[in-house]
Amino acid sequence: MLFSTPRLARIAAPLVLALPTFVLPASAQTAVKLEGRCEKLVIAGKDVTPSCRGTLMNTVTRNRTSFDFAAEGRSLSFSGNGAQQERTEETDPLQPINLVIPSEATKDGVVQGPLVAVGSCGFSTPQLGKTMITCEANAAKGLYQGIFVTDAKTPDAPKAGVAAPAR
Repeated sequence: MLFSTPRLARIAAPLVLALPTFVLPASAQTAVKLEGRCEKLVIAGKDVTPSCRGTLMNTVTRNRTSFDFAAEGRSLSFSGNGAQQERTEETDPLQPINLVIPSEATKDGVVQGPLVAVGSCGFSTPQLGKTMITCEANAAKGLYQGIFVTDAKTPDAPKAGVAAPAR
């Protein structure tokens, strides 16, 4: 099983179902790397969308879930308690966010500044076509926002008229 508890399976399952994953040792965390297009990235009220990269990480560590956006020289993580995940509709989970972690590469190294925040990340259950992840939170230093679109693809199905390999 990919997750160590049923709660973690419910939290990350919508993203994991149609996307490649890797698991780190001793079930310390599970991460999903999404490929696609970053449509918006705002850090402390500053729009850095032009430098936003085409990958997004969704990480589940114990009972915390995070969505990590990357841009040239900086990154932004939206983090929340996965046990509090809600559903806004049958297929659209909503992850409350209570922490944003902006990071920036400087001449002295990488500077991180975890901030208490109020917000949420919403994502549609992967299906054929585009899947969108939208995060927005307010913290002491301003607005934090990320929008990422990816193509959720199902595993290759056998072609018609071609027999499946024998096991």
